[in-house]
Order: sequence, then C-alpha cells, then structure tokens
Amino acid sequence: MKRILFCLSGALLFLSAATAQENLDYQKPPKEILDLVDVPLAPSTIIDSKGENMIFMYRDQFKSIAELSEEEMRLGGLRINPVTNINSRARYYNDLKVKAVDGKEPKSVSGLPDSPRLTNFSWSPDESMMAFTHTTDKGVELWVMDVKAAKARKLSNGTINANMRSTVNWFRDNSGLLVTMLPEDRKALIDTETSVPSGPTISVSDGKEAQNRTYQDLLKNPNDEYNFEQLARSELVKVNLDGSTSKWMGPKMYSDISFSPDGEYVMITHVKKPFSYLVPYYRFPSETNVYDKQGNLVSMINDVPLIEDLPKGFMAEREGKRDFDWRDDKPASLVYVKALDGGDPENEAEYRDEFFQLEAPFKGEGKSILKVKNRGRGIMWGDNDTAIAMDYWWNTRNTKTYVFDPSDASEEPKILFDRNYQDVYGDPGSFVTKKNEYGKQVLALDGDEAFLLGDGFTEKGQFPFVDKIDLEDGDTERLYESKYTDKKESLVEAIDMDKGEILVRIESSVEYPNYYIRDIDSKNKLTQITSFENPFKALENVSKEVITYKRDDGLELNATLYLPAGYDKKDPKELPMLMWAYPREYKDKNSASQNTSNPNDFTYPYYGSPIYWVNRGYVVLDDAAFPIVGEGDEEPNDSFRKQLVANAKAAIDAVDEKGYVDTDRVAVGGHSYGAFMTANLLSHSNLFAAGIARSGAYNRTLTPFGFQSEERNYWEAPEVYYTMSPFMHADKMKTPLLLIHGEADNNSGTYPMQSERYFNALKGLGATARLVMLPKESHGYSAKESVLHVLWEQDQWLEQYVKNKEKNEIKVPAEENFGN
Repeated sequence: MKRILFCLSGALLFLSAATAQENLDYQKPPKEILDLVDVPLAPSTIIDSKGENMIFMYRDQFKSIAELSEEEMRLGGLRINPVTNINSRARYYNDLKVKAVDGKEPKSVSGLPDSPRLTNFSWSPDESMMAFTHTTDKGVELWVMDVKAAKARKLSNGTINANMRSTVNWFRDNSGLLVTMLPEDRKALIDTETSVPSGPTISVSDGKEAQNRTYQDLLKNPNDEYNFEQLARSELVKVNLDGSTSKWMGPKMYSDISFSPDGEYVMITHVKKPFSYLVPYYRFPSETNVYDKQGNLVSMINDVPLIEDLPKGFMAEREGKRDFDWRDDKPASLVYVKALDGGDPENEAEYRDEFFQLEAPFKGEGKSILKVKNRGRGIMWGDNDTAIAMDYWWNTRNTKTYVFDPSDASEEPKILFDRNYQDVYGDPGSFVTKKNEYGKQVLALDGDEAFLLGDGFTEKGQFPFVDKIDLEDGDTERLYESKYTDKKESLVEAIDMDKGEILVRIESSVEYPNYYIRDIDSKNKLTQITSFENPFKALENVSKEVITYKRDDGLELNATLYLPAGYDKKDPKELPMLMWAYPREYKDKNSASQNTSNPNDFTYPYYGSPIYWVNRGYVVLDDAAFPIVGEGDEEPNDSFRKQLVANAKAAIDAVDEKGYVDTDRVAVGGHSYGAFMTANLLSHSNLFAAGIARSGAYNRTLTPFGFQSEERNYWEAPEVYYTMSPFMHADKMKTPLLLIHGEADNNSGTYPMQSERYFNALKGLGATARLVMLPKESHGYSAKESVLHVLWEQDQWLEQYVKNKEKNEIKVPAEENFGN
C-alpha cells in the first residue's frame, strides 16, 4: 500500500482524492511538467587518454518501481541484491556507441546482450578494450568490448560477485582480468524475517568514547553478520580474453584490489572479523597484503583493527599506517600516511601527517618523504624529483599545496598555495596530468613547469583558464582564458599539452552541452565532437538570469531567477514564487559572498528541480545563496536561525524590488539539509505561504554526535541542537508544510522516522501538513512512478496554498518574526 498521510487544520481540503489518501495510486503531474520529465537523456561520455575515441553510454532517466522492488538486503552499510550479487541500487546503462573523435557519427556497438544492464566499466591498460559487467535476472556477467571495432562479447557467465568494490581489474599486459567471483563454498543465506532467534542481541560499551554519526543499514544481529559474510566473500579468478578461467586466490571478503603500475604486484585488502553494529563495513578490521602477479604472498603491509572509537572532530584519524597507494610514476613503490598528532585534532602539532615510501619486498617501515601541516589529502606524482602534495584542515577551511622532491626528504618542500579552499575566486585550478608508460596519470611537466586548469570564477563572471606555473618560484603565465559571455565553456581535461589540445564542453541556458577539442596553440581552433540536441524545448523562451543582492548585514548574495516565457519585465506583474535553496557553512564572509552561479548553465530540469514551475506560471528562484557564517571563535551554527531568515528575506526583497513577485504568495522548498532549512524558515518567520521539505532531518537530538558541518556533540552544545531542531518548535508552525520522504532512505541522519515523528508532532498541534512516504525510495528518488508522483504532490500543494491562496489573507505571524 502506498503510504500517504496528511492532516489539515480547520476546514481546508487538499483535493477531492483526500478522502482516501492511504489508497491513492501513483499520480502524474500536469502536461506542462510531464513534457519536461518524460524525455530521453543524452548519453554520458568517456574519452580515451589520447583523445582518439569517445564512448557514448546511454541509460534511462529513471528506474521503475518494479526494479526498486527487487529483493534487497541492507548490511554493513551496503545494499545488495542477494539474487544477482550486485548493489541493489546500481544505475545501469542500456546501450553503447563508439565515435572516433575525428569521425562524423557514433557507431553502434554490436554483440551487446539483450536488454543490457551495464556497469563497472574499465579501460584496458592500452585502451584498446573496455570491460564491463552485465546484470541478468540470475547474476552478473563479464563482458569486453573491442573499442575500434565497436564489438562486444561475453567472457563469463553470471557468477561475478559485485557486492564489494574492485570487481574488475585488468592485468597490466592486457591478457585478461582479475575478477571477484562467487565462491564455491558459499552457504545459503538466512531468512531473517522467519528465522527463530537463538538469543538476544547484546552490545557492550567498554568505557571508550565512540562518537559515531548515525549510520544506516548497519548489521543488527548475528544473522546479519552471517549473511554479510556470505555475500561479501569472493574468490579471485583470472579471466582470459578467450573466456578461459583459472583460480587465482581463495575466498575472502575482498574490499580493494590494485595492481602496481608495472603489473608485477597486486595490493589486496580484505575485511576480517569481528564485525560491528555501530559502523559500516569499511571500518571493520582489515588486512592488506602484497602478492606477486601469480598470487604468491610477498608481504603483509597493514593489519587494521576495528575502528569504532576515534577522537572527536572531522579531522580525526586512526593511528598507524593508512591510505596505502602505488606511486604512479614508479614501477612498484608503495606510499602510505601516518598521523603525527595521534589522529586527534585537539593535540597541538607542527605537522599533522607524514608520508612514507616503501619499496619491494614491502617489509617494515618505509622511508619518510614528506611532512605536511594539515591532514594529508594526497600526492600527484611527476617524476623522480617532482611531486605535488595537498593537505587540508576543515576547522579553518585551509588547504596547502606543496611541491617537493620525493627522492630527497632533506630538501625543504615549497608551499605553492596556502589558501581558504572555500575561496573560489582565488582557486588556482587543478594540475594537468598525462598518461605515462605504466598507464597511470602523472603530472604533465615541461621542465620545471606544470599546467593548471581552472574554473575561473570571478566577480565579473566565470572565465575558465589554462595556466602554466613555474614550480620553482610559483609564477604563472596564462595560456588561455575563455571569453564567452553568452555561453559557458568548461575545461574538462587536457588531451595533449604539447599540442595545446583541451577537451571542453560548451553550453548555454538553452543549448545542450556538447564536447569540443580546443587547440589553444592554434588561435584557439575549436573542433566539435558531439551534437546533442536540447530535449527541453519547452524551456527555450524562459527568462533566466543570475541576480545579486545584499543581506541586512551587508553580505552579498546571489540566486538564479527564472521568469515564465513571455513575461514582460517592462510592465511586470506580481506572480507567485517558488524559492529553492540549500544552506552552506563558511568561516569567513568573503568566501560566503562569492558567486558560483552562471546564467549560461544549461537549464536542466532534473527530478528534484524547482524549474518545472516556471512553466506553471511561477517565478522560480533557484539555488538561492544561504550562507551560514561563523568567523573566528564563533561557529556558523551559533546564529543559524537568524542568518537563515535573513537570507530568505533578502532573496524575497530582491525579487520584490523588481516588481515580479506577490510577497503574499511565496513558497520555499529544499531537499535533505534544504528540507531542514525549510522547516526552520516556516517555524521562525512569516515570509512564506507554504513549504516543501523532502528527505530531511528535523530533530537533531537524534543525530547527537554531529550533523552536516556541526562537529560538536549534543552534550557540548545542547542549545544549538535544541534551537536548530524544527521538531522542538513544532508548536510555532503556522504555515502549510508538505513533507516527502523515501521509506528506504540510506543517508546518514535522515532516517524516515525524522519525517514521521515531525509530522506526528505537527498533526498533534493542529498544523497544516501532509506526509508522503515513497515506497522503496532512498535519499534520492529514482523510480519513474515516484518522481512523477512527487512532482504531482508538489504541484497540487503549490496550486492550493500558494498560487490560489487568497491575496492579502491575514497571516498568523510566527513567534519569532525574523529569527533569533
């Protein structure tokens, strides 16, 4: 039964079907919206490193509710289809085409299976082939495609175990693939619904603090432990390109598999017992070993215990070796990190992390190659003498970029960039890489110089760029800067810096994104690769602009404003408005005020978008900036409500000044943290006629060890948790609120219970509210039936409580008109 609950105060009626809501079938929105939903998607694309061939990957925009209703087990943070042995929420592609970059039309791939369900794509080392899996009703098969011939063939039957990571890995010589297969000794699963318990489930606290976030889909009892182990266990099999197979390693719960760049060694991590009921599988005990390519053990390099207890704070880490990876510019050198502050961000330390390099036979401790001030974020390798490292520290939003000599730890590293990572105007860009002889991505170097691709956000607009940077002194030279003002150009990746070839994507608000090769060395020659058509013609005449305005404290904000087609700005009429937003936390006002909206972004009405309602006669204010700033010792959430309401008022006033909006008919909506925002705004202001809150959390005491960007626990800041929780202020709700939630929400903290309990409080206090629980849906909605119904629900809610709300109706002001 579709569970759709509602309550209405007074004599208000939602619609004629309200007399039998619990039996309501899935509905469809009106034609103006439906025409924008039920359209085919342009394909996703993958291009090889030489820029010679592009693969087009097609999929349906939505799943069906029947697909979501397939058997599912939720164990250890995973969602598994136990029949097919793959992620039960996997998104599949159903068609492939190949296009030579210098060719005219894409070529259909022959030999694909009937009714393809394709995923786990993996280039062969020489990029002549592409491996992928196909999921049948009974299991997962291995397939491979000859890229140049555009021909696919099956290599294995449906015996792959794709429940964990690293399902498909190529051998370096392109001879075959190392694949996780179902073990021959797998035992039957326990039916947890009908099994008779042998005793109670008991959890024990040993006195250590274990302040973990509210993870979902955790193991709950011994039966879950048993089922998890059976579903996670695989044996490793080598599958040759002729389809022959040979067993490579016996059954274990393999979670990560990685070949060395030269292909001579394989680093493999497997999960061990004891399991936990507090944390997901990736924090279970694990062991990491290095084997040779024949499967012989070379060395055990890491043995990690169960990680249930960590120091407090987002920057907390466990002690010991972590983050093992191969050095991309060497045949077979391992690199790992160790915390120098005990993993505790409260400890003072000159350096937080240290990187080590470990050579074959991979025994003992490696040699130190770098210490970093903050928590290590990773290394980009160049050559024997050049590498780039990054670190970051969440509490200060600081990030540093180092250039160093990995062959000489005595040489002091140079800090190239030391900046606030939320400062998008000051972002220097990302380093360009190229494929080396091992098939790995390493820095594209020209002597002592490297290259950067930047998004190019500025006060005057977005102008992506290519820079050359001298790694000795940090000086930069601009090689290219986009000049578009009526379109948006995105620099996707560098194909060949020696030739100045960059893969770019160009779009406008009504021009679907297409790919081009830009030659920045030849007068910016532009060669078009794709020719995708705009499937959303109904939005072509809609007005779109990015507006800027100021909050009452002077903070500059922005939003994207949409007006219905044919709207006369010279003779404006006041229309109802829908505002959609998502709060973001900052540690400084400068970063919070920066504009990352581009009016030339293609207008893409995805499933959760508010843009549909511009075709229903509404002004739509999308992606309205909702910064929550806490400078110095003040945390952003210390004044969350006050800033939230100030952001909303500034946005409404900005549109009102243009004469476009009837301020008595404004709705606000959001998803997840945006839903939390919506409920707070309706409780603590009288700015809105109605609200839409999807998949939110409303009682922060149910997430007591932190939420979103709040790292203090409830007992450290009880007033913050109380003040920010709409549930605690349900008695102040005077505005109609539509609550929507997926019954199978897997997001940390947004349990479906959050919406159910909040609705019960609103109902008990006589508020106008409606709760829609979507069967089988997770935090984001994927079934076509669900998406169409959500759009119908939202449209009906807006029509009754916003568009057709009696003008100048007397409002009942909230207790706190503009928040505290």
